[in-house]
Amino acid sequence: MGEQYSQIDFAERRHIQDMHDAKMPVTAIAAALGRHRSTIHRELR
Repeated sequence: MGEQYSQIDFAERRHIQDMHDAKMPVTAIAAALGRHRSTIHRELR
């Protein structure tokens, strides 16, 4: 209960884009950044 959420900053967005460009699966990107896969899906959309 009471989970803390933090916004994705510019540096994280760059990491997401770089990993996505490298054809990494969303689940791997999420695991690497410690985020939920739905968060990564939203960012890529």
